[in-house]
Amino acid sequence: MIIVLRPDATKEQIDHLIEKIKDLGLSVHISKGKERTIMGVIGDESLLEGAPLAVLPGVENVMPILKPYKLVSREFRKEDTVIEVDGVKIGGKEIQVIAGPCSIETRELLFDAAKKVKRAGARLLRGGAFKPRTSPYAFQGLGEEGLKYLAEARKKTGMPVVTELMDPRDIDIIYENTDIIQIGARNMQNFRLLTEVGKLDKPVLLKRGLSATIKEFLMSAEYIAAEGNHKIILCERGIRTFETAVRNTLDLSAVPVLKEETHLPVIVDPSHAVGRWDLVAPLAKAAIAVGADGLMIEVHSDPENALCDGAQSLKPDKFASLMKELKKVAEAIGRTM
Repeated sequence: MIIVLRPDATKEQIDHLIEKIKDLGLSVHISKGKERTIMGVIGDESLLEGAPLAVLPGVENVMPILKPYKLVSREFRKEDTVIEVDGVKIGGKEIQVIAGPCSIETRELLFDAAKKVKRAGARLLRGGAFKPRTSPYAFQGLGEEGLKYLAEARKKTGMPVVTELMDPRDIDIIYENTDIIQIGARNMQNFRLLTEVGKLDKPVLLKRGLSATIKEFLMSAEYIAAEGNHKIILCERGIRTFETAVRNTLDLSAVPVLKEETHLPVIVDPSHAVGRWDLVAPLAKAAIAVGADGLMIEVHSDPENALCDGAQSLKPDKFASLMKELKKVAEAIGRTM
């Protein structure tokens, strides 16, 4: 349920309304827009039956949220959410690019990639310390050692960093060494993990599951928001279909659909979507054209010898050329990079 407050609602009136709602056993989330302040009431709405909230001082209107996802819906917040990470804004007019190797292999390779992607115009650095792999025999990442390299690269370059969290037991160390916590596609419906990151004051990059519908994707985001963390970045990274020409099918229609359904920023990962470096550039441009707020692109100095996903990684010179082309696409649709 949404409660729209009057523009002249006082702090005392708002506090009284919050107290009334909490006394009923429900939780309250407040969204302050440019024109109105809105309260989202979360919980069993049958508890509100008979509660005359509409007549309380400071209330302009009371209406139900029809979507199963509440806090992440456009009904709850009309304005786009912009998430700021160390001065980098995700979700505004400026399109942001997160770039770096799929996994952190050595300190030298990470630092080389960080230096080159920053020079090309990327504002955030990615690198996996803990890697979910289909085979138990494949490279699983450097773990805590990789996180130390990532934190060192952040300090050296000034770039905010993104890395994946797979296990709630690693939350503390990842929280200390990263700026954005990534929840990968395989964990999109790991509800225990979503609940735990929802308790943190740290942006979360949530990737769409391998076969997840948009509704399921947004319900996973709702798990995070329901715990109080509204700093959520949605990432379309391709879904499984019957097609075998590429690794996954990149659902670019998801971008405008998500922009209609939610106020959260939406980015696209073309690297994981297709698994082929030669298709990353055209899909990255297409993602910007359909309204994505950013991109996540894998870059590796020596992809032929990469320990993880080398086939989909761009070499630094290819990435630099792509960044120049992306700026033209952004300008064409009235955005910047």
